[in-house]
Amino acid sequence: MIAAVAIGTDLTPEDLYAVARLRAPTVFDPDARVRVEASRRAIEAVANGGDDAPRVYGVNTGFGFLAETRISAEHVRTLQRNLVRSHACGVGAALGTDVVRAMILLRAQVLARGFSGVRPVLIERLSEMLNRGVHPVIPSQGSVGASGDLAPLAHLALVLIGEGRAEFEGTVYPGEEALSRAGIAPVELEAKEGLALINGTQLMCAIGTLALLDAESLAWHADLAGAMSLEAQQGSWRPFEARVVGVRPHPGALASAHNLRQFLSQSEIAESHLHCGKVQDAYSFRCMPQVHGASRDAMVWVRSVLAREINSATDNPLVFLDDKGEAEVISGGNFHGQPLALALDLLCIACAELANISERRIEQLVNPALSSGLPAFLAKNSGLDSGFMIAQVTAAALVSENKVLCHPASVDSIPSSAGKEDHVSMGSISATKCARVVEHVRYVLAIEIMVAAQGLDYRLPLTAGLGARAAHLCLREKVATLDGDRELHGDIHAATELVRAGVLMAAVQRAVGAVQ
Repeated sequence: MIAAVAIGTDLTPEDLYAVARLRAPTVFDPDARVRVEASRRAIEAVANGGDDAPRVYGVNTGFGFLAETRISAEHVRTLQRNLVRSHACGVGAALGTDVVRAMILLRAQVLARGFSGVRPVLIERLSEMLNRGVHPVIPSQGSVGASGDLAPLAHLALVLIGEGRAEFEGTVYPGEEALSRAGIAPVELEAKEGLALINGTQLMCAIGTLALLDAESLAWHADLAGAMSLEAQQGSWRPFEARVVGVRPHPGALASAHNLRQFLSQSEIAESHLHCGKVQDAYSFRCMPQVHGASRDAMVWVRSVLAREINSATDNPLVFLDDKGEAEVISGGNFHGQPLALALDLLCIACAELANISERRIEQLVNPALSSGLPAFLAKNSGLDSGFMIAQVTAAALVSENKVLCHPASVDSIPSSAGKEDHVSMGSISATKCARVVEHVRYVLAIEIMVAAQGLDYRLPLTAGLGARAAHLCLREKVATLDGDRELHGDIHAATELVRAGVLMAAVQRAVGAVQ
């Protein structure tokens, strides 16, 4: 049984993964509840203070350009409900269930930090939605990542108040019906609560964190695919020696080289050409630690950004209590998505490079002018059969599309809300295109693994190194050797699923032990 994730404690990207994809249960941490209750009392004092109370954004004022407009106490509930309704302007395809679950957890986590001034019931309801499987239908487009992911989060909040649409047990219902079927009561929003539900970076953080975790796995698979290709090409392992990489000791390169040495250890293929006349391999083989490692180092920084964001208060305004319990409510800009926008643009580039170099290794193997004695396109009957000719074309198409997607969204800004929000991050676009790049990279690496395995078939009875050999055998359980042309779409899908599900990783680790 998966352990429960405690909302309001310090969470990790792995906690988010557990809730989003493994359906781990959630609980509301008791200490966090105490913080939430204390900050709520401060907001209620303002909300109930009448005309003598100071103006506090979103509590007794309008929003954005209308922040100077005072709202009377009798209209507070209407103000919050109208805010959620009016901001639900999303368009485009609905987000995947894993992203929606991650968003719900992150939204509850922000509120549970105790700086938002909401009632505990909001966090309780969000936790119940996760535990009972009520998933709002959230359009993927409409956020500029400035006052947070306003439109997507508004669609999430709509379901909490019994409106919008939500999926429950495989069927989409009106929000109120989905809640009812799950045994959850809708919430009537009080002062500031509508604003607290939609201010923040939870769309970009959810997509970005899941993309990061996938990208970290792909960095490992890139080392594996490269090792398999190197063996098929009869390349040299010497550039990966610890003393070579150690004199330029970037951490990612050291880790990648370590993996390559493990995957290539005890190789009969390497022994067979130990004294051949080849001096150097192509960069796509020889420079794997440097290229893969640079992507790894970028991912380390991106992880640090996302790990901080998961546990940050991104609401506005924020409630601060002193040692005597006196409250101060301050309007700030923690909702601005720039930290994530820059990080996710970098993640886009770092992950795309894994596919760039992978596609070049594929070309080395299928091109008879470049490969070490392998048949053209690795076909058994070249000319009659096309072999992996178009598999390389597919990889090239995905790599080319990635280059377009890697244009940074964070360098753009279009003012909104009558100029009040005059600089925006476009971080949601950074996140969504990053997720697409990650998916493309997974396909390209799967194609390389297929191509490399075919090359290794031609090297038999000589076997590859321990890790490459284990991956080769694992792949062959799902994807047969290409003895003649067949529809490769199904093979690519099967290989991709082995990468996505971590099956290849598990098989290799059983052979060589833990990897980096």
